[in-house]
Amino acid sequence: MGNSKSGALSKEILEELQLNTRFTEEELSTWYQSFLKECPSGRITRQEFQTIYSKFFPDADPKAYAQHVFRSFDANSDGTLDFKEYVIALHMTSMCKTNQKLEWAFSLYDVDGNGSISKNEVLEIVTAIFKMISPEDVKRLPEDENTPEKRAEKIWGFFGKEDDDKLTEKEFIEGTLANMEILRLIQFEPQKVKEKFKEKKP
Repeated sequence: MGNSKSGALSKEILEELQLNTRFTEEELSTWYQSFLKECPSGRITRQEFQTIYSKFFPDADPKAYAQHVFRSFDANSDGTLDFKEYVIALHMTSMCKTNQKLEWAFSLYDVDGNGSISKNEVLEIVTAIFKMISPEDVKRLPEDENTPEKRAEKIWGFFGKEDDDKLTEKEFIEGTLANMEILRLIQFEPQKVKEKFKEKKP
């Protein structure tokens, strides 16, 4: 899945990314040049991904969440992302359609990759999300979701599952589409990220 290390993005990858994301050729070409400056090898490591993610959230601790996002997009589990995987990650976490986002969200919450989600895995991701929410915003959260434990309990309750039950991808997607409250509780879409994406336009 690698890209050439030359200064130009291959026509095939460019066309594929334009087809699968909402990014323009201009945006993709500009980001590719920046990507090569940051990662001359043409691949980004987990640590480099965390560093870039941290720039989006200077006032928070996105390390744990960034690790989970990285894992969910490291398709071949080689510990790196190439430019194509990186752009798909940006797209899926910011502006793709709900169904696509839920497929990605399932892989994010399926921490051990066994094809189902446990309540503990929900708590692990929600805990990572809370590290990115400012104390002021946490204070404004409803009483029944103002801690990771409460939010995980609320999400699990919406699915009607017992503590030791598992959630399949089908149950996760159908349950979330049927209840927009679940969608609100499981995702984290900081406005700052979207603003950063816009800033990267040449």
